[in-house]
Amino acid sequence: MAAVQIKRVETKAELKTFVDFHYDLYEGNEYDVPNLFSDEMFTLGKDKNAAFDFSEAEYFLAYKDGKLAGRVAAIINHKANERWQRKSVRFGWIDFIDDIEVSAALFEAVERYGREKGMTEIIGPLGFTDFDPEGMLIAGFDQLGTMATIYNYPYYPQHMEKLGGWEKDNDYVEFKIFIPEKIPEKFAKIAQMVEKRYNLHTRSLTLKEIYKEDYGLKVFHLINATFKDLYGFSELSDRQIQQYLNMYLRWADLNLIVVIEDWNTPEHKLVGVGITLPSLSRAMQKCRRGRLLPFGWWHLIRSLKFHKTKYVDLEMVGILPEYRMKGANALLFAHLIPWYQKYGFDWGESQVEMESNEKVQSQWQYLETEQHKRRRCYIKKI
Repeated sequence: MAAVQIKRVETKAELKTFVDFHYDLYEGNEYDVPNLFSDEMFTLGKDKNAAFDFSEAEYFLAYKDGKLAGRVAAIINHKANERWQRKSVRFGWIDFIDDIEVSAALFEAVERYGREKGMTEIIGPLGFTDFDPEGMLIAGFDQLGTMATIYNYPYYPQHMEKLGGWEKDNDYVEFKIFIPEKIPEKFAKIAQMVEKRYNLHTRSLTLKEIYKEDYGLKVFHLINATFKDLYGFSELSDRQIQQYLNMYLRWADLNLIVVIEDWNTPEHKLVGVGITLPSLSRAMQKCRRGRLLPFGWWHLIRSLKFHKTKYVDLEMVGILPEYRMKGANALLFAHLIPWYQKYGFDWGESQVEMESNEKVQSQWQYLETEQHKRRRCYIKKI
C-alpha cells in the first residue's frame, strides 16, 4: 500500500490547488455550500488577510498513489492564545477522502508544525478568527449548509474517533427559526415596553453611515465587546473590520441589518446589532467551482437584491450585556420580522451557537424552532 505524501503549500499555484480540492471532493453534493474561490484565496493569502498581523499558518496537501487526497491548514492565532492563556495550534480547512491513512497524515503534519512552534495542544476545526467557519459537522448531514459554516461528510467525525486521542472541546448547535405570519404578541409587547421604559430604539443604517461616518467600525467594535467571552474568540482589529465591511456589508440589503440605540445618551449610544442576509446557499452552489464567472454573479444578485430565496441567514446578533436583561433582543426581531414577511422568507438559520449558551438560545422562545445541526471542536494534547 502506497504511503501518504505530505506537501507544504509554497506557491500561489499550490494554494489554488489547496482551495480547489474542496470543490472536487464535494462536486454535486446537495448540502455543501462552497465559498467563493476569490474569498478563499484572500482569507488564506498571507500578504492579504489582516489576521496575519497576529497569526501565522502553514497549509498542507496530502497525496496518495500520486493523487491529491486531502488538505489542512495549521494556524496559530497568537492573540487568541494570549487571551485564553493557551498554547494552541488550530486545524482548519480540513478535507480528506475516506482513508484513515490520509486523515492521520494530515493531522500529524499539523501536530508536527505545532510542536515546532512550542504549542501543547491542537484544536479545531477553527479558522483565523470566529468569522471563519468553525466546528466539524457531527449531526445534520442531510441539511443544507450555509456560507458561514462547514459542511463535511459523515465519515469525518468517524475518523476522529478511529484516530484516538481526540476529545470534545466545544459543541455548537444550529436552529431553523420559522418566520411567523405576524409578530408574536409577546415579542410585540416586550418591544413596546422596552422602547417606552428604557428609551431604546431600532433603525437601519445607510451606506454613507457605514463607510463615510465610521458606523461600520462602531458595529464591529460592539461585536468585539459582546463576543469577547465566547469560545476561542479573538478581538478584530480595525484593519480586519475594514476588510469584512468591504467583503460583505457593501452587498448587503440594509433593511435586514438593524441597530439598537440608547436615546438616553446624547450620542445615541450603539448597544445592539442584528446582521442578517438572504441565504446565498443555493446561489453559491450554482457558482461553478466557486467562481463568479460566467454566470455565478447573477445567481448571487438574484438572492441578495431580489430575494429569490426562501431562507434568511441570521449571521450575528450582538447586544451589550447590560441591555440583554432589558429585552433588547425583542426589539431586533420586532423590527426584522416584518421585513422577513415582506420578502417571503419561510425560515431563518441561527448559525452556530454554543450549546451551553442558554441566554442566546432563549431569544427564540417565542418562535417556532427546530434544532437541526450540531458541530464540534475537538482537542488533542501534543
